[in-house]
Amino acid sequence: MTGPRIAVAGAGSIGCYVGGLLASAGHDVRFLARPRVVTACAQAGLSLTDYAGHAEHVAAPCMVETSADALTGADMILVCVKSGDTGAMAAEIAAHAPEAQVISLQNGVENAGLLRAALPAADIRAAMVPFNVVAEGPAHYHRATSGEILVEAGPLPDMSTPTLTWRQVNNIEAVQWGKLLINLGNAINALSDLPLLTQLQSRAWRRLMADQMAEALRILAVAGISPAKTTAVPPKLIPHILRLPTPVFRRIAAQMLTIDAHARSSMWEDLKRGRRTEIDALQGTIIALADRHGRQAPLNARMRHLIREAEVAGEGSPGLKPDQIRR
Repeated sequence: MTGPRIAVAGAGSIGCYVGGLLASAGHDVRFLARPRVVTACAQAGLSLTDYAGHAEHVAAPCMVETSADALTGADMILVCVKSGDTGAMAAEIAAHAPEAQVISLQNGVENAGLLRAALPAADIRAAMVPFNVVAEGPAHYHRATSGEILVEAGPLPDMSTPTLTWRQVNNIEAVQWGKLLINLGNAINALSDLPLLTQLQSRAWRRLMADQMAEALRILAVAGISPAKTTAVPPKLIPHILRLPTPVFRRIAAQMLTIDAHARSSMWEDLKRGRRTEIDALQGTIIALADRHGRQAPLNARMRHLIREAEVAGEGSPGLKPDQIRR
């Protein structure tokens, strides 16, 4: 297959999975990753699996490097670093591939703007990744939930693969706000130390998710922000669905999302590995928006406080119960 030379900047779980599928489909892909990932890929290549039972392997060596030289000569760069590292990665792109097309596959709503400010000559596209990827082993990445990548509309080569669709949209900012609302659940999952599917079977956990999202929706309404639908139902209905009795919830949820028993949030994995989380790009964004409009977001603030405590403790998830989080 001919096409652009693609560099994955910050190849963690999402970057290795998405980049690995592109490489398997014949694209020229380079990965900029941590030494741990580089070593694992050099030994065994990339193993990619998903919730539907699909499995494929990208043989070693799969051009994984620790040096930002991996970005040199790239026509397209998929930025997959945590939100707090966007500025540093933008500087590396400016030094190695300042005119490459850049697609932000990151959580939060501000990363594309930061990239545009740092890379004025580049074509910067915001995108939204709806699914969850779990590291099952040193170089094994498992996609545990369904969904397609949505990317800001404009000239773009065909990136879809047999098991992953890329689709262009015109309302990417609204889509990102919709995804941010869903991602507020990352902190709850990280604090619980439970698989996401197990957590969703508990009405107490779902009520906590619902209350946090409802609080955020009130803040967005005050700010005049209308989040787009990123699941089968509009965002304003999701808290009501989460609060339903479990048998009713199960029937409705089965039509909204496919999820397997492996799914956990990326924030849970960050705590497990002793890394800084993206709490400021998620709950922190809602709290800052509330402050600007003279409102409060106490439940989101509580989540941020507890995640920061867990980061400082460095012992992984604290395994809290819903009432402990609400306290």
